[in-house]
Amino acid sequence: MTHPSSSSAPVLSVRHLKIDLHGGAQTLVHDLSFDVRPGEFLAVVGESGSGKTMAARAILQLLPPGIAQSGGQIVFDGEDLSTRDVKAMRPIRGPGIGMVFQEPMVSLNPVHRIGEQMAEGLRMHTKLSAAEIRARCLDMLRRVQIADPERCLHAYPHEFSGGMRQRIMLASVMLLKPRLLIADEPTTALDTLSQREVLDLMVGLAKDQGTAVLLITHNLGLVGRYAQRAIVLEKGKLVETGDVPAILVDPKQPYTRKLVDALPRRQAAKPAPATAQQPLVQVRGLCVSYPGPRAGFFKRHAPVQVIDQLDLDIHPGEMVALVGGSGSGKTTLGRAILRLAPSHAGQILFRGDDVRSADRAALHRFRLACQLVFQDPFSSLDPRMRVQEIVAEPLRHLPALDAAARGKRLHETLDEVGLDGLGARYPHELSGGQRQRVAIARALVRRPAFVVADEPVSALDMTIQAQVLRLFQSLQAHHGFACLFISHDLAAVEQIADRVVVMERGRIVEQGPRDAVFDRPSHAYTQALLAATPRPLASLADSVSCPPEKVFA
Repeated sequence: MTHPSSSSAPVLSVRHLKIDLHGGAQTLVHDLSFDVRPGEFLAVVGESGSGKTMAARAILQLLPPGIAQSGGQIVFDGEDLSTRDVKAMRPIRGPGIGMVFQEPMVSLNPVHRIGEQMAEGLRMHTKLSAAEIRARCLDMLRRVQIADPERCLHAYPHEFSGGMRQRIMLASVMLLKPRLLIADEPTTALDTLSQREVLDLMVGLAKDQGTAVLLITHNLGLVGRYAQRAIVLEKGKLVETGDVPAILVDPKQPYTRKLVDALPRRQAAKPAPATAQQPLVQVRGLCVSYPGPRAGFFKRHAPVQVIDQLDLDIHPGEMVALVGGSGSGKTTLGRAILRLAPSHAGQILFRGDDVRSADRAALHRFRLACQLVFQDPFSSLDPRMRVQEIVAEPLRHLPALDAAARGKRLHETLDEVGLDGLGARYPHELSGGQRQRVAIARALVRRPAFVVADEPVSALDMTIQAQVLRLFQSLQAHHGFACLFISHDLAAVEQIADRVVVMERGRIVEQGPRDAVFDRPSHAYTQALLAATPRPLASLADSVSCPPEKVFA
């Protein structure tokens, strides 16, 4: 997008915005002021709890119950929106200001077809006939690259992937040609390829229609690739604003520098072991399939092949990253190795023994030596148990430890993950990063030989993600466990992995040492994944004085 003229009148002007909990118990946004010019792509950056989403929702007067705007002005088209009631806001929501939310499955109504939901805004705000509305919906679906627009109009949201749902949501919002589009973390839940496709479509549609974009995000990589200006929020206060290159290259404020420093950086590769080691985990010819969809009451379509004749080795103490787009079979493979998902062919060897055909006692020993770290720590932690109870629970399966030894192991583990003194708290009393530390502590308290980490940092802010990755690296160096690190975030993978395995449609298309895969990818799919990952600071790598590190945003 071309840089808008600084002399053009702002399409949106926010002045001294203040947002409080009802009764003034806590101020969530303090004295926030910024402008959005026509055609501009402005990013609002900050960690969770910085007030980004509250400020965006205040623009459309969509603050949740219990939170209210207590001061300031939000001027759009020369009128203060904060003085408008719900009825007066209806002409603004949609034709004036559109909004794309973080989770499209929540925004789209699951009981209505896509066509009905797309047509609703045009019926409310235009006088077009039903045929014209249908034609516009089909045209917009083609513009966002939906393969079969006719079928899409008659389908329900659950029939589409996350990336497709976000495209449909974007199409619905852009149908009304708003002057300002607010995108609140629109790609957080998407894999790298879908993320780039959705944002490229957003930029293209906004440029074609002259729409300004306000992007709410914690991902500085996306900011560097797409935004022209950025404002940085910390605890509801604006701490820095300016052109994106200046903010990324030469941040003025300590908080902004902390965000930039949290971008993953490639570390020096581990030295190869002096002698060849026998693999800890060996997968040979593994096949996993799910039953096909029903075709009537008594028949099903052919099974869906998820993992197809897959071979994989993981050595003791090795960090193997498994990457690929959504639906490539990454999570299914991790669960199948742990015998948490059924497989119908092949071998899974752990220390030379096939766990697919193991008896109950052998399977019990295998599971004692393996652990899993889930993607969402909040849903994987029992809300009724205290942290110390959650972390100590796996020790019940180690009868050799008496009560004193279990207590000592518990305190050692809590101290290792930085949770010393927080053992008496419940999960809801912790931050997202602290909850993930609890999940890691629970996985490692039994000193496993093999850990599967399924997207352990995908839901975390950049700064918290950096802390968890460093913690994971230090714990692996200390305890020496092997790890299958499942992720679609290539930036995190480049920081932490020893070896990288790339999956596409249930098959491994490339694997090798981290540096070889990232610097000399041979398969077209790997090249596409790397090209889709934002690298706004890559040019700074040459100026970094320490050669082993590479900046990968």
